[in-house]
Amino acid sequence: MSVTKAVSSLDSVVVKSPNDRRVYRVIELENGLSALLIHDPDIYLDGSAADGQNTDGDQMDEDGEEEEEESDGSYEDEEMEGDEDEDEDEVKGKEDHQTKKAAAAMCVAMGSFLDPPEAQGLVHFLEHMLFMGSTEFPDENEYDSYLSKHGGSSNAYTEMEHTCYHFEVKREFLQGALKRFSQFFVAPLMKTEAMERELLAVDSGMPVNQALKFNQAIQNDACRLQQLQCHTSTKGHPLNRFAWGNKKSLSGAMENGVDLRECIVKLYKEYYHGGLMKLVVIGGEPLDLLESWVVELFGDVKNGSKIRPTLEAKGPIWEGGKLYRLEAVRDVHTLDLTWTLPPLRHAYVKKPEDYLAHLLGHEGRGSLHSFLKGKGWITSLSAGVGDDGINRSSLAYVFGMSIHLTDSGLEKIYDIIGYIYQYIKLLRDASPQEWIFKELQDIGNMDFRYAEEQAADDYAAELSGNMLAYPVEHVIYGDYVYQTWDPKMIEDLMGFFTPKNMRIDVVSKSVKSEEFQTEPWFGSRYVEEEVPLTLMETWSNPSEVDTALHLLSKNQFIPCDFSIRAINSDADPKSQSPPKCLIDEPLMKFWYKLDETFKVPRANTYFRINLKGAYDSVKNCLLTELFINLLKDELNEIIYQATKLETSLSMYGDKLELKVYGFNEKIPALLSKILAIAKSFMPSLDRFKVIKENMERGFRNTNMKPLNHSTYLRLQLLCKRIYDSDEKLSVLNDLSLTDLNSFIPEIRSQIYIEALCHGNLSEDETVNISNIFKNSLTVEPLPVKCRHGEQITCFPLNAKLVRDVTVKNKSETNSVVELYYQIEPEEAQSTRMKAMLDLFHEIIGEPLFNQLRTKEQLGYVVECGPRLTYRVQGFCFCVQSSKYGPIHLLERVDNFIKDIEALLEQLDEKSFEDYRSGMIARLLEKDPSLLSETNDLWSQIVDKRYMFDFSHKEAEELRSIEKKDVIEWYKTYFRESSPKCRRLAVRMWGCNTDMKETQTDPKSVQVIADAVAFKSTSKFYPSLC
Repeated sequence: MSVTKAVSSLDSVVVKSPNDRRVYRVIELENGLSALLIHDPDIYLDGSAADGQNTDGDQMDEDGEEEEEESDGSYEDEEMEGDEDEDEDEVKGKEDHQTKKAAAAMCVAMGSFLDPPEAQGLVHFLEHMLFMGSTEFPDENEYDSYLSKHGGSSNAYTEMEHTCYHFEVKREFLQGALKRFSQFFVAPLMKTEAMERELLAVDSGMPVNQALKFNQAIQNDACRLQQLQCHTSTKGHPLNRFAWGNKKSLSGAMENGVDLRECIVKLYKEYYHGGLMKLVVIGGEPLDLLESWVVELFGDVKNGSKIRPTLEAKGPIWEGGKLYRLEAVRDVHTLDLTWTLPPLRHAYVKKPEDYLAHLLGHEGRGSLHSFLKGKGWITSLSAGVGDDGINRSSLAYVFGMSIHLTDSGLEKIYDIIGYIYQYIKLLRDASPQEWIFKELQDIGNMDFRYAEEQAADDYAAELSGNMLAYPVEHVIYGDYVYQTWDPKMIEDLMGFFTPKNMRIDVVSKSVKSEEFQTEPWFGSRYVEEEVPLTLMETWSNPSEVDTALHLLSKNQFIPCDFSIRAINSDADPKSQSPPKCLIDEPLMKFWYKLDETFKVPRANTYFRINLKGAYDSVKNCLLTELFINLLKDELNEIIYQATKLETSLSMYGDKLELKVYGFNEKIPALLSKILAIAKSFMPSLDRFKVIKENMERGFRNTNMKPLNHSTYLRLQLLCKRIYDSDEKLSVLNDLSLTDLNSFIPEIRSQIYIEALCHGNLSEDETVNISNIFKNSLTVEPLPVKCRHGEQITCFPLNAKLVRDVTVKNKSETNSVVELYYQIEPEEAQSTRMKAMLDLFHEIIGEPLFNQLRTKEQLGYVVECGPRLTYRVQGFCFCVQSSKYGPIHLLERVDNFIKDIEALLEQLDEKSFEDYRSGMIARLLEKDPSLLSETNDLWSQIVDKRYMFDFSHKEAEELRSIEKKDVIEWYKTYFRESSPKCRRLAVRMWGCNTDMKETQTDPKSVQVIADAVAFKSTSKFYPSLC
């Protein structure tokens, strides 16, 4: 390695929040590479990194496989409800305080715009090939195997103008991970045989990363529209390409004489050099030590110029005056309008595009959203410049409006566009308003100062991308800053909002035509129409503006009190108390926890409200859903106005879940408004029709993705009372407003509330919130016996169940096998079974992926993980493939499961300890944000477990589990001869498969033809939550 050094090193140059305890340093190496080094003092709270010791762990690990979109194996609860569990982290040695992960990211300033025309998708292919070994670490699995065994994970993505790679890892293994990561950019092998293997995999639907995703995206309407916009862009424009990659673009290029390896090596040599690279490293070590590692490991990156690749774009992106109607896969109606703006990255301190997005996308009274919704034409509207693709490129900014239409709205597209131009005329006539900019400025500064911390790898990836976009001092602040009021720039920008500069896309299942064209890559059918010139002229200069349209009013919900309630300024995480029960009455139970960790002026208030009879029948279930959806519709303008508060309303069984969270000052005021409306609200006929139509469309779109469908079918067999979407659709058709109005007083007559108030709230403020409920909802308490508690099917001993269903989308080529093993219900106060499940998953996850996806190339999705369904434990294996049918997939999964015993027996003690300590590390990871901690606490309340130190107890349990325990556990629940081996195979049959293959099933298999009939003769576990 050549002797190198940092040619510049700057501390205290990065503008950061006053609440950010991290320390930042920017360095530049002789080869031009810029790096942002971040010392996070919370990673080593005990100061154990002060001596600069870091475990390299350079010994060779067992084979693994880099998985770019790895499954988190997260537990599910109540029909896949709620937020995914955050990963929980690690501990060094045997200490019990929580720690955080280290991370790194590299952004290279080259992307899909540089694809050679003869091999489209090649830049994305290059991204994938860098994972396939390097000169120093030739094993293709070495990088991911190292991360996996040390509590880490990796990911990567290719954008139009940059490519980003990032990882996270257990804190003491950062140096070893950086060694392996740095070789991506120094000496990747890009072996011919690896490349050929990836290309051969194209037909199976699991080739290079972009073709993997292409196979998943081909039935996705948003992706189909994106590719149509690329296909119909001006010939010769950099956007006029196919960046996904598939057999036609990659293997086809080879058939046409293109040497792909030569092309890839050329791309790498030309663009993968220091001048185009931005590195971010986050660790607990001192900055000097982090700097020495970066200098040593990345010093051999090739030297290069900082001048970015130049792109030429002659003429506009799209021809004006065109309307494209794209045939949808799902039952949807969307109207997308786009206007091409000049590049605006240089104006990030002014953000004129955000000013216009705020007004055009507003949902308050007088807004386009409110006006068009009132006419019954739309259900949602969003506006602004997107973050990906061409939207924020060096060639242009693309401002979009995306509108979800009702059936009647689909017939009024030109009228809707006419009203949009009326509103644009209103904005021009009113001139830019400085007070609106100042509101945005206040909100931006508030968000910057009190930003919730992200996971380390997400933060590293975001900052490495920002290093390409902003001056180094603003890599954090650039996204938040509204520094300069420039009304002229806003006026100039509005000059681009003309019909001639507008592209119109309509996506609908209802497209009818005898002149369909076909987009060549996705095979999507579309129609191209000319917009009448008379309409274009009318839109250009509307004669009037409807009086119902007007500018927004000043926001009364912007907080101004940021005082912190926690008195203790340096609370020890080990001394943190669990939530305490402040109120426990027949009507409500309120849990409370003051935040003493993050000390931000935020709070999260979550409520679960049991409603009388809401889940007693499919009719009651639908009437409840109608009421909640109409209530959300009614509350929309108020909720939207509460800018710095997030609000959600969802139904789970007979429970309405209300969440209000964000800056705490205005939470009581917003809750008061919500509950006052909920108490007396009765819907109108016109909104009833719109919401009912929307629900019908939602049911028709349910289970269009095979993976979702297989999970739904599993839950349908597990849950005693679950109402089928087709049954719901049938019953919904006959429901009237009269039915609903008769039902509403019934569900409001008796309720029970369980709540969690966590964050910057005092006990008195929490009691005040409980009183808001008491005073607003003067109802009777709902007795325990009247509250719905779900029961789970208890599979019989030696159960070998199979459920066969064809895919819902008749063009869907993917088949799925989801193999579920039922374990046991949770035991009271016991974490051992959960610890065993998690450790088992930790050990077998990578070998499963390596065998079935990498070696056997079965399909894109190969994953496994624990499943917790209303506190009944299970374990799932899942494979999705467009090449093989369910019978073959299940055979291969079964074969792997039989081999697990040998895999466990051959596992050496050191590897076992690596897996166990990595699992403990994840469990004890410090929550990255207040919201993450709240979600962990809430899951304990929802599950009625109330073990708020659950992760710590599981970590303790893991320390006592030995390899022989895992082997015996496997034999008990997975060995076919064991009575406790109880399994259900859900087999989804793609459109290119033949279900007659099921005739080969062995006689020991019980085929479930009717879920209702099966459950009518089944036994059920007692309800636990």
